[in-house]
Amino acid sequence: MTVPDLTSEFVGRVAVVTGGGSGIGRAVAQRVAAAGGTVHVIGRREEPLAGTVRLITDAGGRAGFTCCDVRDPLAVASAVDDVAATEGRIDALVNNAAGNFVAPAENLSPNGWKAVIDIVLNGSFYASSAAGRHMLMQGSGAILNVIATYAWHGHPGTVHSAAAKGGLVAMTRTLAVEWAPRGVRVNCIAPGPTETEGASRALWGTDAARARVQGSVPAGRFASPEEIAESAVFLLSERADYVTGEVLVVDGGQWLGKSVYTAD
Repeated sequence: MTVPDLTSEFVGRVAVVTGGGSGIGRAVAQRVAAAGGTVHVIGRREEPLAGTVRLITDAGGRAGFTCCDVRDPLAVASAVDDVAATEGRIDALVNNAAGNFVAPAENLSPNGWKAVIDIVLNGSFYASSAAGRHMLMQGSGAILNVIATYAWHGHPGTVHSAAAKGGLVAMTRTLAVEWAPRGVRVNCIAPGPTETEGASRALWGTDAARARVQGSVPAGRFASPEEIAESAVFLLSERADYVTGEVLVVDGGQWLGKSVYTAD
């Protein structure tokens, strides 16, 4: 396979990004658009979505947005179908919409549990189902689900999110083997601690918490959204045409670096 020009590898391709109004979702949308793709971002709030579109169009790219709650399967299907009707195809889907907060399991309310499961797991299935139908009809497409490494190693205070993201890994691998014969790939990316406003507020809201999290990363720093976007775009591109059902960890070695003994 000829390696494509990375500045134009998404020309003629259409991508949908949920949770595209900020952070990793925005960075992925910008990166796809910078490579010539048309991007539609989906989320609940108009202002950040419009901000993403403005950044892309100001840079000469093509983008649009739809306000939609991924927990509503009919709204998700309508939003995805509208993109397909407008653009004529859907080539990539990034399930990035998420909800998270740290809570001891014994204190987690049923509503808190349900909210995270509905957004992360159910919402990703609704979007995958809607976009997948279009991809299967055209015989090609790539879906990328954004998870976290505690989906398999666990982490205190994240039982809701870990369960949702663990389910997302299982969904990814099941869809991967079911849809691979029909030209559709499905993968996961597992970012480590990433410098975004949402994560900073929800997961390391104090200076002490921030220092503790950063100290858990062997690379010694947080990732930027743009770094995560580069890996995401690889999995969405033709460069990864033979990769499906996999989880790409981009975490600076965090989950591997857990140890009891030190040389100090």
